[in-house]
Amino acid sequence: MSLDTALKDDRKLTYLNAEGSDKPLKSPVNDDVLDRARAYRLGRLRAALNRSDCAALLLYDPCNIRYAFDCSNMQVWTLHNPMRYALILADGPAIMFEFRGCLHQCEGLPGIDEIRVAKTWMFMASGDKVGAATENWADEIADLIREYGGGNTRIACDRLDGSGVHALEARGLAYVEGTQLTEIARSIKSVDEIELMRWTIHVCEAGMARIYDHSYPGATERELWAHLHFENARSGGDWLETKLLTCGPRTNPWYQECTDRVCREGEMISFDTDMIGPYGYCADLSRSWTCGYTKMNDRQRRLYDTALEQIHHNLDLVRPGVSFDEFNENSWRIPEAHVPYRYSLAVHGVGMADEWPVVPLHVDWGAGAMSGRFEPSQVVCVESLIAEEGSESIKLETQILVTETGAERLDSFPFE
Repeated sequence: MSLDTALKDDRKLTYLNAEGSDKPLKSPVNDDVLDRARAYRLGRLRAALNRSDCAALLLYDPCNIRYAFDCSNMQVWTLHNPMRYALILADGPAIMFEFRGCLHQCEGLPGIDEIRVAKTWMFMASGDKVGAATENWADEIADLIREYGGGNTRIACDRLDGSGVHALEARGLAYVEGTQLTEIARSIKSVDEIELMRWTIHVCEAGMARIYDHSYPGATERELWAHLHFENARSGGDWLETKLLTCGPRTNPWYQECTDRVCREGEMISFDTDMIGPYGYCADLSRSWTCGYTKMNDRQRRLYDTALEQIHHNLDLVRPGVSFDEFNENSWRIPEAHVPYRYSLAVHGVGMADEWPVVPLHVDWGAGAMSGRFEPSQVVCVESLIAEEGSESIKLETQILVTETGAERLDSFPFE
């Protein structure tokens, strides 16, 4: 046994794919769980739609479309190319408007009542005909509202370019900002959603173990980051939202994307997964450890213990019924030396991506901080970023379920 192997943390290696490094993980989740989650999610949106007194909900955000229908097609591409959309009528059908040639992607999904070819009106696809394309799109939407709206002309939209808003308003429809509607609906998870999320976290932790297993001197930041991509992609996941893995002096300041910089023995490797995994759920976890499995030096250990103190303190404050203001009042206070290098938030929601709510770190709390309280069945992430002048950064984050009586950690990948 080599010295490097002897120094490895066996607790982390238990998260490596039990089937072997040459095989993807296979989900144990049965179809009944997935179907119940689908029905629950669409029901949450319909209930929110009715509470808002809107005739329809128009969705362009692919995460919202996935939430509503579990219909996934070119997810990352459609994050910046609004060319497929969904329309949920409060007193009518749920319609998926899909790319021409891709309608088969939506077949058999229980929440979709009708599939239509999407009318694309973005400039890239329409060029100098974009005006006419917008008019054709708006005519179809307005016709559906008139047919099923019962005289209600309010339409909630999660994302819509200005020309689309103007076209709908010109047809007598009243635009309603739909993002608040979708964010609040998505914030309360069902038992089945949590089961799906647990599997995504399991896949993520296998990817984290793969990063750990290759954290030898000479590996580049990009090589290490690729191991998480690999495990996620082959196990049915979607994408990584960021490229936040750095080592040594590149960990501070934070928010540097991984590069071809070579990791050196004894340096900290710090990362944030931001992984959209199987079933479209997010595993948002952060860890830090030393390259080459060396013992932390005194400064690294001190900073790491400080970050861990923040995690545990704030984790204990997340309870059902606790307001965000109460959480802030009692939250862990970051020492002055670390303030310039801080993470700007203490807690944020997570589901099919990072979600509402966001609770700022106490240093950044102010009049603009949102109101609200933690509720049972919310899933949130508790964050820490600790550094000081001239040091490396320690990044830690854990994902938790708010229960009826407290909170439960959903991840279990060991801290150092």
